[in-house]
Amino acid sequence: MKEPVIAIFDIGKTNKKFLLFSSDLRMVFEKEERFEQIFDDDGFECDDIEHIEQWIRKTVRSLVHSDTYELTAVNFTTYGATLAYLDRNGQRLTPIYNYLKPVDESIPESLYKRNGGRDEFCRRTASPALGMLNSGIQALRLMRTKPAVFSKIENILHFPQYVSYILTGRIYSEHTSIGCHTALWDFDNMRYHAWIEAYGLKLPQPVPVNTVTEVNIESKKIRVGIGMHDSSASLAPYFSIKKGRFILLSTGTWCINMNPFNKEILTTEQLDRDCLCYMSITGQPVKSSRFFLGHLHEEGLKFINAHFNKPEDFFKQVKTSREMVSRLKIKYGINRVFFQSEYSNGQFRRYIDMYEFSSFEEAYHQLMIELCDFVIDSVKLVIPQDDDIENLYITGGFSKNELFLHLVCKAFPDKKIFTSEIANSSALGAALVMNETVPEINLGLTACMA
Repeated sequence: MKEPVIAIFDIGKTNKKFLLFSSDLRMVFEKEERFEQIFDDDGFECDDIEHIEQWIRKTVRSLVHSDTYELTAVNFTTYGATLAYLDRNGQRLTPIYNYLKPVDESIPESLYKRNGGRDEFCRRTASPALGMLNSGIQALRLMRTKPAVFSKIENILHFPQYVSYILTGRIYSEHTSIGCHTALWDFDNMRYHAWIEAYGLKLPQPVPVNTVTEVNIESKKIRVGIGMHDSSASLAPYFSIKKGRFILLSTGTWCINMNPFNKEILTTEQLDRDCLCYMSITGQPVKSSRFFLGHLHEEGLKFINAHFNKPEDFFKQVKTSREMVSRLKIKYGINRVFFQSEYSNGQFRRYIDMYEFSSFEEAYHQLMIELCDFVIDSVKLVIPQDDDIENLYITGGFSKNELFLHLVCKAFPDKKIFTSEIANSSALGAALVMNETVPEINLGLTACMA
């Protein structure tokens, strides 16, 4: 007897995955693909969307005829800040442009000028000015630089909804994709910003993220979801547990802190300090902050490794010393050795005196103290004034770093802190919204103590 499964396409910038989940949301199959990038019509690198389209169609057709699995549903989770433009015949008009592509600064500045200035526009849309990372700016750039193409647009879809459209032919939008620093959504009034209508952008009104379309694939009826943004998808499994209000710290190259329970309006000061809002699977704001933790950790280690002549991964052998942490905090106080003393969001000093330290272990402890000071400040940005947050969940690479966990626990003694190990959390979130009933999900929680 074939096992019923939900298929998820998890499409990242680097890796593209195809995963299968059982009806109780256990992952039963995973396959990763790597597609070479191509060049768009301006000569800038972009995803090979035709290859991705073929991969999706071919994979689903093959699964329908599987002797092992019974395909019941398909959904998608992808990176955000990316648009697809369709003509009146439903055909894609352009490549899928890379959100790292440069944009003439006069294009977003003209938008800010007409909508209350840069600070107010960015605050209202909860979108730091990030160029093409604001997907609304992508549409505005197309309007300005390729007006003949723009005039043919009948519908604009975010990338998750476009890959769903490949199977369904249906036009949808949903909140998680609109709410990821797109500069499209008015968070004060929880609707599209007025500039969308004023500039004639043809964006569909959002529908619930669990909306499905039943389609006939190879003579079999399959439920197909409308896709969702990967950051919001990774948050979704944590709503399945009833342990109180929480903040999720997703650590890696970036430490992204997401609080789905902070109802306070985003301030200009928070925005200036790399704070923004996503939207959850329920269409509610998720106040979020971020810090370049993994990258700065890697760069700091280069100084330490070079000075003490140690291999790249030697830091993994360092044992947490509470005595050393206390001694270093007394010695340096609010001063720093690696980073500039004033708020700098992680700017290294021009000269780092490594002779301050008697050992690799001491230097590494001080690096982590300074990095965690930044992380703690970043987390505090998403804690409401009336602090009702009970739990912190830490996922990703630094959830295995004992020194990092010790320092975070010391900083938040009033909160319960857990590490969480979920493989492919974004894919799991996309599968979760396809289930009519939500089973109890094992989040791999382990309590942490200072």
